[in-house]
Amino acid sequence: MSDLDVITIGRAGVDLYGAQIGGRLEDMGSFEKYIGGSPTNIACGTARLGLKTALISRVGDEHMGRFILEQLAREGVCTDGVVTDPERLTALVILGIRDEEQFPLIFYRENCADMALCEDDIDEGFIKRARAVVVTGTHLSHPRTEAAVIKALELARKHGLRTALDIDYRPNLWGVAGHGDGESRFVESAKVTEKLLSTLHYFDLIVGTEEEFHIAGGSTDTVKALRTVRENSGATLVCKRGALGAVAFEGDVPDSLDDGQTGEGFPIEVFNVLGAGDGFFSGLLKGWMDDAGWPTALKYANACGAFAVSRHGCTPAYPSLTELEYFLERGVKQKDLRNDADLEQIHWSTTRYTRNAGDWSTMRVFAFDHRLQLEEMDGYTLAKGGEFKELCMKAAVQVQDGRDGYGILCDNRIGRSALHAASGSGLWIGRPTEWPGSRPLTLEPELGTDFGGLNQWAKENVVKCLCFCHPDDDAATRADQEATVKRLFEASRRNGLEFLLEVIPSKVGPIDDETTPTLIRQFYEIGVYPDWWKLEPLKTADAWAKAVAAIEEYDLHTRGIVVLGLDAPEAELAASFEVAAGFGLVKGFAVGRTIFGDAARAWMKGEMSDEAAIEQMAARYTRLCQVWDTARESARRNAA
Repeated sequence: MSDLDVITIGRAGVDLYGAQIGGRLEDMGSFEKYIGGSPTNIACGTARLGLKTALISRVGDEHMGRFILEQLAREGVCTDGVVTDPERLTALVILGIRDEEQFPLIFYRENCADMALCEDDIDEGFIKRARAVVVTGTHLSHPRTEAAVIKALELARKHGLRTALDIDYRPNLWGVAGHGDGESRFVESAKVTEKLLSTLHYFDLIVGTEEEFHIAGGSTDTVKALRTVRENSGATLVCKRGALGAVAFEGDVPDSLDDGQTGEGFPIEVFNVLGAGDGFFSGLLKGWMDDAGWPTALKYANACGAFAVSRHGCTPAYPSLTELEYFLERGVKQKDLRNDADLEQIHWSTTRYTRNAGDWSTMRVFAFDHRLQLEEMDGYTLAKGGEFKELCMKAAVQVQDGRDGYGILCDNRIGRSALHAASGSGLWIGRPTEWPGSRPLTLEPELGTDFGGLNQWAKENVVKCLCFCHPDDDAATRADQEATVKRLFEASRRNGLEFLLEVIPSKVGPIDDETTPTLIRQFYEIGVYPDWWKLEPLKTADAWAKAVAAIEEYDLHTRGIVVLGLDAPEAELAASFEVAAGFGLVKGFAVGRTIFGDAARAWMKGEMSDEAAIEQMAARYTRLCQVWDTARESARRNAA
């Protein structure tokens, strides 16, 4: 029984994409780091569309290799076939977007890890787990990697798997163009044509641009080249024609490409062609593996290609299945898809798990991002505040014990060392931006007046903003605070950071069951879509139902809600948890002073040791976790 749909084989590297658009690669000042390599992109693209995918390749035993393995895991791609090579570095590509026609790139692939792939890396048991094997042309360019690919294809044939080839012709990776010609997509070579023709009989599906079929078929006459390919393979041939779409040929190649099978196309603005073919192939594989027919498969492929050419990067641009279905139903509203707000919201909210991975279906968050409350304690100094937050961090890690579903809120002003220590720990990490107690909302100076400071944040940090607001606020106060929140939200998205919005109306005015839902709607109406909401405990089930309904009215893909503590006693928190746990959108709690307050006051005055402070905070944090877990389990039993 197959537990995988598709295994891709070949290149795995890191793309450093120039962040400045319209300049020479020589003039790029900063880069975005993405996963890369055609088969790696395809594995991720198909995983986003719901297929169970895996990659066979090699990566280096260093930071970039670990990045690829971790990112593949976030994308849901099986890495059982990825070998860590202790002797070679992970491949690297530096790319840029000059204009609609020029996309300069440099391949750093001299003796790279993925080109060391060999026959011993191909495991028959692993191949048997899939329904299809997909290879790309680059790994036919070297005897060692070619042997690995041929072994995989022969095993695929033996066990009845489907096989597909993305010609993916890169002349300089075949040694027929220089290092500075990475952008070149076609150089004639009889040697390359001979090698490709000798392997085409292995495939059920062959995909390429017109230029790629030119090299495979040995002619710059596309029909003639396709017919030569047909003479060597019974595969379905899919020819990509740029703005003209794509055509599929199951049998004889007709005199005109226009007579092939086609799928619906999508007229959009071309922003970036790099990786578009891999996005196209991902959509095509979705249709092919679902036996949807070539017109439908080509429609999926064209749509996924449209997303790819409209966004920055390769894999990050590819759609989720939810996004693809939405797009196919709604159609093109504006040709620059990356600026379509509705589409981008769905893209973000259905692919953000690839940026901030982890199981956050339960949220047990120790909040020690407090600043003003510590500064007012007897014995406080900035140095002691930082030391205490390191103790909080140690208590959090002790309770977490390597498990998912635990997190912290920690600031960068007092708690910098603890915040940095949290990176890579597996904890969910929220980081505050508001100046403590400010109303109207003012932000921490570290962000800068243009919020440019966010570009220095670790990608796993979640931007947290506390806003003291109320539906009865006067128009000027409301406008001021909403403008700040929206600018911060938009800056968070630009920097690829999740956003948590905390609202506390009870500190501003009287509240009822409609207060929080009204605030939620007000923020959505100005275009703020928090990944997380942090809400004060609501007293009744009806109040929670109204708050949840307000969120779901605007955003079906939000991460959820965490309940704040407001320094309440444990018994009071337990009562509030019992009510909140009955709602699935409420994922857990973010509580601080109830956990650390007593320890902080004693420790600051020298009345408690480090060890005793950690022990007390860990015990209180553990009890709150147990209280929440018990309340959630009780709610589940009652619902059942």
